[in-house]
Amino acid sequence: MTISVFLIDDHALVRTGIRMILSGQADIEVVGEADSGEAALPQIRRLRPDVVLCDLHLPGLSGLEITERIVKGDHGTRVIIVSVLEDGPMPKRLLEAGASGYVGKAGDSRELIRAVHDVATGKRYLANSIAQNLALSNLEGELSPFDSLSPRELEVALLLIQGHRQEEIARRLSLSAKTVNTHKARLFQKMGVQDNIALARLATQYGVGDPARAL
Repeated sequence: MTISVFLIDDHALVRTGIRMILSGQADIEVVGEADSGEAALPQIRRLRPDVVLCDLHLPGLSGLEITERIVKGDHGTRVIIVSVLEDGPMPKRLLEAGASGYVGKAGDSRELIRAVHDVATGKRYLANSIAQNLALSNLEGELSPFDSLSPRELEVALLLIQGHRQEEIARRLSLSAKTVNTHKARLFQKMGVQDNIALARLATQYGVGDPARAL
């Protein structure tokens, strides 16, 4: 059986690299690709691929929102998130939303291929580092204030933690500066912080993100 795969990533070079990795597998076929959720969802509804490989941070709809929509579509398509973000609350949020797999972009090609094969057969696949982080967070059992944020608020928070300015965040997420400012105000209120420094301290306390690593 050939596994049909659809790619979503806003970087053309990343899509090309993934397509080249998968093209070496006789039982995997990349049937389509898109640079945003808005462009991808109509194609996914039409093509009904077995697996969607989706970046987390995208312009417009986030990987979390795309996952929720695909799962609700109930076409049997399974989602694997491919992201540089391996810690913090996002992997757990994605799994709760219905994602079947989560792999890091720092992983090797064999891991990506194994993830596609496992997920296509109904299994879940988590990269070792991500599974370890999830296990540790479950052992600690402490609720994170980041869990209260909406998907978009969490994306904005992660980018703020990494030192990105509001104008850059707006450009990355294809949002207006005013909308980013609104998300920032809401997440600050929910988190009980007044500035980015206090937000970064909370992130360090709860093991969310890595200020030295760009998304």
